[in-house]
Amino acid sequence: MLQLEFAHVLMQVFANKTNGMDIPQPIVLCVVAAFSIAATYTVIRFFDKLYRTSAVEKAKDIIQRAELEAETKTREAELLAKEYAIQAKEKSEIESKKIREELYEKERLYNKRQGTLDQQANDLRKQERLVENTQRRLAERVADADRKNAELESLIEKERMTLHEFSGLNRDEATERLFALLGKELQSETGRVIASHEKKIKEQCDAVARDILLVAMQRYAASHTAESTTGSVDVPGDDMKGRIIGREGRNIRTFEKTAGVDLLIDDTPGVVLVSCFDPIRRETARRALSRLITDGRIHPARIEEIVAESQKEMQSLILKTGKDAVQEVNLFGLNERLVELLGRLHFRTSYSQNVLRHSVEVAIIAGAIAAEMGLNQKLARRCGLLHDIGKAMDHESEGTHAKIGADLLKRYGESPEVIQSALGHHEDVRLDNPYTMIVMTADACSAARPGARRETLELYVKRMAELETIAKEFSGVGQVYAIQAGREMRVLLTSEKSTDETAAKICRDIAKALSERVQFPGEIKVTVIRETRFVETAR
Repeated sequence: MLQLEFAHVLMQVFANKTNGMDIPQPIVLCVVAAFSIAATYTVIRFFDKLYRTSAVEKAKDIIQRAELEAETKTREAELLAKEYAIQAKEKSEIESKKIREELYEKERLYNKRQGTLDQQANDLRKQERLVENTQRRLAERVADADRKNAELESLIEKERMTLHEFSGLNRDEATERLFALLGKELQSETGRVIASHEKKIKEQCDAVARDILLVAMQRYAASHTAESTTGSVDVPGDDMKGRIIGREGRNIRTFEKTAGVDLLIDDTPGVVLVSCFDPIRRETARRALSRLITDGRIHPARIEEIVAESQKEMQSLILKTGKDAVQEVNLFGLNERLVELLGRLHFRTSYSQNVLRHSVEVAIIAGAIAAEMGLNQKLARRCGLLHDIGKAMDHESEGTHAKIGADLLKRYGESPEVIQSALGHHEDVRLDNPYTMIVMTADACSAARPGARRETLELYVKRMAELETIAKEFSGVGQVYAIQAGREMRVLLTSEKSTDETAAKICRDIAKALSERVQFPGEIKVTVIRETRFVETAR
């Protein structure tokens, strides 16, 4: 492009200069072409020179940078090598130091062990010398003993010969007579020793048995006896009694027929009595009648509906009560039918004592006795809980509750110990396992403890108050507490009005007064406590 522009300029120059001359056109073109070629060559040489100069400078710059980078990397490599050398040196020094320390420690232990071995060697040498001396003295004593034995045998033989001469008996006859005499003396002495040991063992057994019973009973501080389940229902007024009877007595007939009980409605204000020999049906009827009175809608259809609902609720309550009793004594794996029968015992009483609570008491006391004796505690609790299970079915089956209970337990796969405990806890059969005896003992403890039977709540509280009142009559007594259902009295004395010497006399006088003025089963432990306190305040 540059050559064309240059040729165009030359043509214009020639055209201007030869404006007045006649120059041939080819010559002009040749001249222009020559000039163009010359100019092109000159320009190419100029740019080639410039390019070569620039390339040389770039090459020098690249070489210089390469040299600098090589020098930098060389210095970095040298620094890294020096750093590696320093780290290796430090590591080797640390390892060398550790090895030197280990060697020093091993050397110290070796020296210590060497010293110990030397000491032990010295001790062994001393012991060897002592043993040698002892053996020498022992050999001398053995020799002396042998010599003395020989002399003794000689003297005995001489004495024997002398005795034979005086008694006129030979050796066999004398030996036989001597053995007979020794046999009689030994027999008499053996009898005295046996009698002495029997008396001592009996006393120890009585003490241990008494301690076991006391510990077992005190570990279970049961509540007083619950009052018998009553069959009375409160009514708001006489008009409600009329509604219960209904027109021509249809309501009361429907209720009695559906619930299986008798309603006793008399002139007693505000009370309707429910009578039935079966405590379950009596309690079901009482609950149903209470719901009817609360609801107010009393007619045959409603009566049947409420009674049916009460029966279902009662069944659930029985099962829940049985499960609670089983959980209370920490037993598991009991047949559901047996659990239900335990719940039914909640509504049975014996001598005003709730049978289910009595069974729970027997189970806990029996478990405590078994634990004190080293027997199976869970098995003892199981035997105690199920020993009166027959009372839940004695209205429906013939026979004693012990026989009925044993048959039930056998039917539901209980162990022989549990069956035997239910069958023999009243000594009806021969006792052949210890758990039956434990259940009998626990049964007697539960029935005989103060507050267990034949006492209502009022009589129980009155008797506890009487015990405390007797103890408070003595001078110096500050506070009195009757605990463990009346089996123990805690008496706190006033320190200003009593001394340690008078405390013993007060304790003995209280125990004597209780024995003379109160009738109680078993025994009452009286504990007198006297304490002096001094209090000062720092200000």
